[in-house]
Amino acid sequence: MAGVWSVVLMILFHRFSLTEAASNHSTRPDSVNIGVLYSFNTTVGHIVKTAIEAAIEDVNSDPSILGETKLKVSMQEDSKYRGFLSIAEALHLTAKRTVAIIGPQTSVTAHVISHIANELQVPLLSVSATDPSLSSLQFPFFVRTAHSDLYQMTAIAELVDHYGWREVIAIYVDDDHGRNGISVLGDKLAERRCRISFKAPMSPEATREEITNVLVQVALAESRVIVLHANAAWGPKVFRIAKYLEMMGSGYVWIASHFLSTLLDTNGPLPHETMEMIQGVLTLRIHTPDSELKRRFVSRWKNVTRLGLSSYSLYAYDTVYVLARALDSFFKQGNRITFSYDPKLSELLDNNLNLDSLSIFDEGKVLRESIYEVDMAGVTGTFKYASDGNLVNPAYEILNVIGTGSRRIGYWSNYTGLSVVAPEALYANPPNRSAASQKLRPVIWPGDPAQKPRGWVFPSSGRLLKIGVPVGFSYRQFVSHVQGTDMFKGFCIEVFLSALNLLPYGVPYRFVPFGDGHNNPNSYELVRLVAAGEFDGAVGDITITTQRTRMVDFTQPFIGSGLVVVAPVRKSDSSAWAFLRPFSLEMWGVTAIFFLAVGAVVWILEHRFNDEFRGPPRKQFVTVLWFSFSTMFFSHRENTVSTLGRFVLLIWLFVVLIINSSYTASLTSILTVQQLSSPIKGIETLVASKEPIGYLQGSFSKNYLIEEIGIDESRLVPMRTPEESAKALRDGPKKGGVAAYVDERAYIELFLSSRCDFAIVGQEFTRNGWGFAFPRDSPLAVDLSTAILKMAENGDLQRIHDKWLLNIACLSQNAKFEVDRLRLKSFWGLYLMCGVACVLALLAYIIVMMRQYKKHYVAEVESCARSSSSIRTFLTFADQKESEVKSRSKRRQTERLSLGSSNAGGSSVRSINFAAQA
Repeated sequence: MAGVWSVVLMILFHRFSLTEAASNHSTRPDSVNIGVLYSFNTTVGHIVKTAIEAAIEDVNSDPSILGETKLKVSMQEDSKYRGFLSIAEALHLTAKRTVAIIGPQTSVTAHVISHIANELQVPLLSVSATDPSLSSLQFPFFVRTAHSDLYQMTAIAELVDHYGWREVIAIYVDDDHGRNGISVLGDKLAERRCRISFKAPMSPEATREEITNVLVQVALAESRVIVLHANAAWGPKVFRIAKYLEMMGSGYVWIASHFLSTLLDTNGPLPHETMEMIQGVLTLRIHTPDSELKRRFVSRWKNVTRLGLSSYSLYAYDTVYVLARALDSFFKQGNRITFSYDPKLSELLDNNLNLDSLSIFDEGKVLRESIYEVDMAGVTGTFKYASDGNLVNPAYEILNVIGTGSRRIGYWSNYTGLSVVAPEALYANPPNRSAASQKLRPVIWPGDPAQKPRGWVFPSSGRLLKIGVPVGFSYRQFVSHVQGTDMFKGFCIEVFLSALNLLPYGVPYRFVPFGDGHNNPNSYELVRLVAAGEFDGAVGDITITTQRTRMVDFTQPFIGSGLVVVAPVRKSDSSAWAFLRPFSLEMWGVTAIFFLAVGAVVWILEHRFNDEFRGPPRKQFVTVLWFSFSTMFFSHRENTVSTLGRFVLLIWLFVVLIINSSYTASLTSILTVQQLSSPIKGIETLVASKEPIGYLQGSFSKNYLIEEIGIDESRLVPMRTPEESAKALRDGPKKGGVAAYVDERAYIELFLSSRCDFAIVGQEFTRNGWGFAFPRDSPLAVDLSTAILKMAENGDLQRIHDKWLLNIACLSQNAKFEVDRLRLKSFWGLYLMCGVACVLALLAYIIVMMRQYKKHYVAEVESCARSSSSIRTFLTFADQKESEVKSRSKRRQTERLSLGSSNAGGSSVRSINFAAQA
């Protein structure tokens, strides 16, 4: 019976399988219509058409992909590939009930055709429309089957940043593709603190004269790094005219988008005159990893066409396979291809536009999702979409045009940035974006220089740079105007001129005074004018602050100058109690306590072993005091015999050595160097008080004291000159003066050089410096910073400093501000170490003594338990000398043994007598 049921089940299962197969087969049509919209008379259109035809042939001959279903292709020539006719040609394709269209060729056409694709729900697959703004949100049925220009522009931005350039000029076709690509480039450059300094759009139909006019404007600009974003038909015209204008020579950097690599790959080798005009240009090529599939395709390509292989060929071939695999998945899900009439077109039927032939692809959304879910290995490598609708693993090769071709200098990938290693070899490792890992091979730049171009020059308009110079009234050693001339002198001016002499190029400039010469100018206002473009730079005693760095770029600081407090000081005369000044009160107290404590500990450790630490109580007390304080001079006469006592004494003598040395050094300084004292100890004292404070007019110190320190503005008194500041300090608050004066250290050093009754009190409470200010991203700031560092290394900066700022009036006097007393916080580690040593020694001593007590005094404890307490017995034991305890214990043990022997003899005699009686 079981066998019968098995046969029945097998028959039913077989019929079910045949029914399901027939059902699946019924959902698959014999053919599927797809359209191709490209301009086949162009190079790109021709190679795309050739690659698509090869892919169609391979797919239709491989039953493992679509089974019995064949792809039927309708090739539609996009004769203009921009404008209204492209719309008509796209409508002609959709009227043939195509389920997908491969194309169009340009991003301009894609923007228009995508609206039709959205309406009719026909997926639009494009290899060459790389405009980043063709997003899946606005155009959900536009599917890009190559990498977006978003990644190409990111690679160019990282290339610019890698070579240290900060500004570029963008030349581009003024259409959707050009504008949107350059817009993304600007965003990516901004992320790296670079920018597009000049945009040079050109009409798609620009004449030679129009291109020449634009390039002349580019040549007059400051930047020499030019990014050209064009197409293969338009780009060579720009290079030809740039060559004529001598813009392809030394000093220029040209970075072309991948249109140039496509031109080199498909039409190479180019004519000699064409190659001559693009020597040294950098360009990008979409990177496709090597594989067996790619090698077979390359070998086949050479037999199909005379054109070279480009990335468009590879991606067009994979596009057909992606569509075929998506259709296969579409049919396996049980979907059918159906079209329905669009009711929105009913209103237009009376206009004789023949729109009744258009219909909506009902399953268009399902097919689109099937396309995005394809994950295959194609001739371009791994073909898979990320969640944002872009292909995974975008990568580019960076090419340098040399001789009759190009040389690859490295790669860029979205995973690890710039490298000389192929990206696929790095995907297995964690991403490394460190500066050290960003490497490229050497480049031959335009004009054949091996050295990297600077990337900018001064504009050739003949305009001199306006350099603002603050004309102060206080310290003319830093900046001063030579009366009757347009010249300036001073420390800051000489540093600036010396730095300019180190630059490898000339800087046309003129100094413009800032200020009225009677009041100190506001440096913040000068910096603001630089940021606003009123000045091209500022040179002088300009402090670098956080607020100012948000507006301009500063050079490397050429002098440090933080805020300090100056106050009147008086000479501290020596007194009879000067010997107590080296230590603070708490230091003296703790030191005395430790002297007594260590003496007591040593006495305890030595009392049972050393006769010098024994005797009457009065003598022992005196011994402890003498031993304690005599260790200060290492003159103690008592010897230590116990191991623990020597251990504690060794640690203590080390502590005493450090204390004595510190005391001696501090006392020597107090007695031999003239001391200065002031009731103001620093900025903390000023904050706690209510007395007036002086500051230099025009300095940033006013805002800092108010905003950062919290001092009320009513307490601040502006000072114009050093003489006015000195008088206010001498008068003091009681006579209408100030209690202290706050200014930058560079000024204060000059102020104090001839005024010995004042001194800096406390610590410098800011860390500022002076630098030269330039507009944001100015390359001159970077070059001058390098020059200032060179001056610091070769000693020129110090030489200029000594020439203008070195004074000897008060610097030669052997006077110093009152030194701080030595406090406990500087020595607590030593005292802690000594205390721990004492405690450990006492614990060890007590443990050893307890063991001896139990060993030698057990009998006495039992006998004395009735007459006195065991504690008193222990104290008596502790007071006894160890040798006496041991000898007494030994004597008792001997007596115990002899008593035991006599008792044993008496017992024997009694036993004998008892036996005799028995």
